[in-house]
Amino acid sequence: MSDYQIRLKAFDWLEQQVQIHGEVLPRKLLLEGFINNGEKVSLISPAQGIFKPRMMVLPLSITTSPKGPYEDSFREDGFLDYKYRGTDPYHRDNVGLRATMKEQIPLIYFHGIEVGKYVPSWPVYIVGDDPSSLSFKALVDDMNSILQPEIAVVDEDARRKYITTNVKVRLHQSSFREKVLRAYQSQCSLCRLKHIELLDAAHIIPDSDPQGKPEVTNGISLCKLHHAAFDSFIIGLTPDYKIEIREDILEETDGPMLQHGLKELHNKKFVLPTNQNQWPNREFLDIRYNKFKGSNRV
Repeated sequence: MSDYQIRLKAFDWLEQQVQIHGEVLPRKLLLEGFINNGEKVSLISPAQGIFKPRMMVLPLSITTSPKGPYEDSFREDGFLDYKYRGTDPYHRDNVGLRATMKEQIPLIYFHGIEVGKYVPSWPVYIVGDDPSSLSFKALVDDMNSILQPEIAVVDEDARRKYITTNVKVRLHQSSFREKVLRAYQSQCSLCRLKHIELLDAAHIIPDSDPQGKPEVTNGISLCKLHHAAFDSFIIGLTPDYKIEIREDILEETDGPMLQHGLKELHNKKFVLPTNQNQWPNREFLDIRYNKFKGSNRV
């Protein structure tokens, strides 16, 4: 199987894993990889950021570790800065990435949001090389760039910058979710449901608000039902960490979900993180609670 075919197989395998596990993948899974012609193909290196499996000619992936030695970052102009390996522009890993740029060969980018947890983006292209800053410039694309290369694009860089900017937003959201769920020990703060695939990190102050920073103190772990109810102001959370259910909902008569899933939570305390420094910001809760009270009508 050719280098390019292995690359496409890696993309397909990643798509399957994201469908199974969600967009945050564990490092162990990426190290295990998949089997190709009886040989294991890892997608990430145990030690370095630029990774080329033994059976391939050019690098398959680049990785930013959450606590790595390099300061890779998304730039204001939409590009991703990816640092050289070391300071030698002619290190074989840097030479390999330069070759993918010349031939416009797609890569996978793994962004570490927590130790041992990565969000993959693909295909990613190296589009610039700056020896003075010991870094490459990269942009994310979509699979149509591979599956339908014959389609002409008027401004390919603009399209890729737009996709890369959306990836940056997605990475921030994934990082926020991981930190909040970890603080709440991967359970809904209201009903204690522990199925992580059914949990969200809800913002107290929306992320569209200048105060709505992606910090644990502006978040709370909620199951999807209670997240939707919180966003719809059916549920209010007081600055004293109590749950309130909107008055008209309390007066409704419906099935067991309404009774047990919502009404019985009224006036109960919600679960808080063990670390008091990660408790919801009382000022933020007060702002949100006042909006809830404004919607609380019979």
